[in-house]
Amino acid sequence: MRILATDDDPIILELVSQFLITVGQHDVVTAKSASEALDLLSKNDPAYIECFLNDIQMPQMDGIELARQIRKLPNHATSPIIMLTAMSEKRYIDDAFAAGASDYITKPFDMIEFKTRISMAEQLVLSRKTVTAKLFAPSALKIAVGKDDAVDLHAPVELNDIDNVIACSAMENYVAQLSRSSLFGSTVFAFTLRKPETYCEALSPAEFKFLLEDVAECISDCLADHQFLMTYAGNGTYLCITESGWRPEMSKLMAAVNLHLNQMKIVSNTSAELYPRVSAGNAIRLVWKSNDQVLSALGKAQTSAEHAAAEFERLKSDFFHTGRLA
Repeated sequence: MRILATDDDPIILELVSQFLITVGQHDVVTAKSASEALDLLSKNDPAYIECFLNDIQMPQMDGIELARQIRKLPNHATSPIIMLTAMSEKRYIDDAFAAGASDYITKPFDMIEFKTRISMAEQLVLSRKTVTAKLFAPSALKIAVGKDDAVDLHAPVELNDIDNVIACSAMENYVAQLSRSSLFGSTVFAFTLRKPETYCEALSPAEFKFLLEDVAECISDCLADHQFLMTYAGNGTYLCITESGWRPEMSKLMAAVNLHLNQMKIVSNTSAELYPRVSAGNAIRLVWKSNDQVLSALGKAQTSAEHAAAEFERLKSDFFHTGRLA
């Protein structure tokens, strides 16, 4: 894996380079500043670098802003970005993930932890190479230009250019780091798009993704006054994690999101107006939970939101059925 490591401390760069060679015989390129890293990217093949290691605290442009700039490059919209930091303040970590970071490693480095994080990034790079190879295979090209493109309703989808929305894999890394670093006090909850299968079947893949992005933008806008991260987990469900001890009133928050969706007036490519609405699950506090319990809480939040959406449709169906009998 070709890795670009950026840090203003030459000793750290040397240490990181040696670690990377030891843990996986990786090709390492180094930069002493964010501007040097961006300059290197502009002068080489866009696919030259496969993974990034950014120090957070650097003069002029810090590693968080560097991550944000990397994400603007078309070839690196999904490349792994691992932050290197001695900071334990949660605000910096949250800002890094919101800017596009995939994971982070704390200083001083633990060799086992360092190897684990790099291995996870390598697996991500390999999986995306496989997807790209399939996409550009002759058989795939025939499907791509036709009208039978399919979207896996149950799979996570990366939604871009929405404040504080991150990839599902990054969210998993984030909550795992929360547990390891004893950074508790967070709350997780979820929203589920009601009857997502009807939209998935009726809309083109591009339209369906646009719809998912519109819903994500509404949720993001309604959470804008709070510190949060969000990911789309598949099956019409958006997982959120908030900080600062805030625990939302889910019924009020759901009403705010649905009002916002109504005001957006979302339409399809045929100008038909869509009426997406969400249901909210339970808010679950993460105080003093172990790693397994944190991951379990994410699953419970997702399940409760999906159950709430299904229950809403069931009750609506029962109401109309009862009305017809009357």
